[in-house]
Amino acid sequence: MNQYLEIDEWNIVENGFHPENNRFYESIMSLGNGHMGIRGNFEENYSGDTLKGTYIAGVYYPDKTRVGWWKVGYPEYFAKVINAPNFIGIGVLINGEDLDLAKAKVIDFKRILNMKHGFLLRKFTISDFMNKKYKIEVKRFLSAVDFETAAISYSITPLDCNSKITFIPYIDGDVSNEDSNYNEKFWEEQDRDVSYGSGYLTMKTKKLDFYVSSAMAYSMILDNSPIDGKTDIITKEKYIANRIGADVKSGSTITLYKYIAAASSRYHAVSTLSDTALKMASKAREKGFNTLFDEHSRTWEDRWTESDISIEGDAAALQGIRFNIFELNQTYTGDDPELNIGPKGYTGEKYGGSTYWDTEAFCLPFYLSTREKSIARNLLMYRYNQLGKAKENARKLGLSGALYPMVTMNGEECHNEWEITFEEVHRNAAISYAIFNYVRYTGDEEYIVDYGFEVLVETSRFWASRVTYNPSKGKYMILGVTGPNEYENNVNNNWYTNTMAAWNIEYTLRVSDILKGKYPEKYLMLVKKLGLSDEEMKKWKHIYLNMYYPYVKELEIFEQQDGYMDKEQRLASDIPPEDLPINQHWSWDRILRSCFLKQADVIMGLFLLGDRFDMETKKRNFDFYEPRTVHESSLSACIYSIMAAEIGYEKKAYKLYLRTARLDLDNYNNDTQDGLHITSMAGTWMAIVYGFGGMRIKNNTLCLNPFAPEGWKSYSFKILFREHLLKITVDQHKVTVKQEKGSPFNINMFDKVYAMPQHGILTVNVKKNNII
Repeated sequence: MNQYLEIDEWNIVENGFHPENNRFYESIMSLGNGHMGIRGNFEENYSGDTLKGTYIAGVYYPDKTRVGWWKVGYPEYFAKVINAPNFIGIGVLINGEDLDLAKAKVIDFKRILNMKHGFLLRKFTISDFMNKKYKIEVKRFLSAVDFETAAISYSITPLDCNSKITFIPYIDGDVSNEDSNYNEKFWEEQDRDVSYGSGYLTMKTKKLDFYVSSAMAYSMILDNSPIDGKTDIITKEKYIANRIGADVKSGSTITLYKYIAAASSRYHAVSTLSDTALKMASKAREKGFNTLFDEHSRTWEDRWTESDISIEGDAAALQGIRFNIFELNQTYTGDDPELNIGPKGYTGEKYGGSTYWDTEAFCLPFYLSTREKSIARNLLMYRYNQLGKAKENARKLGLSGALYPMVTMNGEECHNEWEITFEEVHRNAAISYAIFNYVRYTGDEEYIVDYGFEVLVETSRFWASRVTYNPSKGKYMILGVTGPNEYENNVNNNWYTNTMAAWNIEYTLRVSDILKGKYPEKYLMLVKKLGLSDEEMKKWKHIYLNMYYPYVKELEIFEQQDGYMDKEQRLASDIPPEDLPINQHWSWDRILRSCFLKQADVIMGLFLLGDRFDMETKKRNFDFYEPRTVHESSLSACIYSIMAAEIGYEKKAYKLYLRTARLDLDNYNNDTQDGLHITSMAGTWMAIVYGFGGMRIKNNTLCLNPFAPEGWKSYSFKILFREHLLKITVDQHKVTVKQEKGSPFNINMFDKVYAMPQHGILTVNVKKNNII
């Protein structure tokens, strides 16, 4: 694997300029604050290969779906978070020559993403056509305090000559998406104005009428003294700018501070949007760059206090997990229940920034354990608020209940691949499992009463209408599906789908009994509201008790789906290296006919419902399926790592952890240039906390079964469990649990219950597994 970056505990460092891999570095160096994001693009003009990306959360476009023919129920559009007006732009002229790193002679170059304090820094030196040298330093951040503001510091120092330096701070609304159909542009200008020192550009999407006003204000200093400089105003369609310059002596430093505000109609009235944005940018300028950055930096320090994972003895592993945590905290803040988490976050165009089942299956546990419960609750509310649309989705397919979309912005299905849109229905169970996971972790039963039970009932109704009863076998089957392993489509009886569907129904009935006993009046109201009958629930019970599960008797393993064992059985290690990844080298027909798995499928079910299966069952299935898995989904290695840790395959668990932790940093699947794998990063966190830490919730009790991977001196992580903030430190010999906040409670370690005192420390010897 190529090493693109320096190993550093708190920084991601590109040392040297690599234009041939610029898109990779742009993805890696992305910044976000939960409400907007920017790829690691240059502020100055760049004529080399680049993917410009500025994204505003919740502002999307229904791009027309392109297909060869139409089917009943097929989505009419593919929603995407679109490239928004470029607000970081600063043209730079040095003695009248445009600064363009694709053309300039770059003597040294560093691009540094500082994860501890959340900013991007570039340092480089160039020489011009007369061999005169200039040192340039650029620093920017998206405020973690005010989610609609950003700031840039752009400094130039002539090293061996007097020079004329000109800055052109601008906002450009003439932007497009590379992945748009028919080369369509998505924005129309509504208003623009620019004066000396500030300006705004207000744009509207051509559909859905989202308005975004991007405003800028700036100041300039020369050797720490404010200067005005000579200013020209530039304005044209979809573009505003100022042109400001000054004479700079050799050894002196000129700095432009650009302050930015991006206000959208999601939060502000359209009639005052432009004024609001301009006032925010001006207010940022009044505060000044250093004050804004200090506020921002302190907020990031607080976040790390709550969510940091430390590893002693393995710098690459430590850098990997911190990068993953950093990106998760950049992507989702949880303060807006109408926002969710896209697989690429705000780092690229792929997947359109939409919501997938990744949120419930992979991301929810991270936010449950690292933030107050309202954050995770908002992720559930996102789905509850879209229940009506989910019911519409089911009706479009001629089914009952609610089918949550595979891909969505507003609850409506907008995915444009048939075998995913209509067949990967296991996502419904992920929504229900998230409710179960949230309630068992937080103890918040009120959520079930007020919101969760409705979702459980409607998803169960969907499964009841989706199953097919086979009278010859006396079993219910689920036909024509795609499981989590998307390298097999339109299969019958995917084991994971059948298992999770039956669990979904069973859990709904279990919750019904709980509500009936503990909240009888509210339960009767819900029964009436939902039109729920004893006869319907009796049918559900018959379904889950008689679900069909494919099984291979001679191997004593669950068969991934009917007919899987009919395939030629080969191992991933048999694939020639030049054929990897197979999704970039093999035809889709060849992939579908092979036995190779894209990601955890059966193993995913064994993880989610782990208390239902004994250790030998887990080992047999892991030993069979992992060697056949090519891990070409970003969601794969983390689940296999967790399962490997649980069954005692500690070396395998570590190897798989390193793959998921450094998936993007080392570009394992040769696709980081398209954007980062944000949702899989939550799986990386789980690989440590659920895998190496062995964390589970059983009978309302926090359980730990940790070990330290070979080569690690120690590691530590923090979790927030029911108002108890705990720091868990594990080395090769002992585990130490310190309660930093909370009252006395019981904790289970290595299957033994211990009393955890308030503000106390508990130390227990590590139970050694057989290392395999």
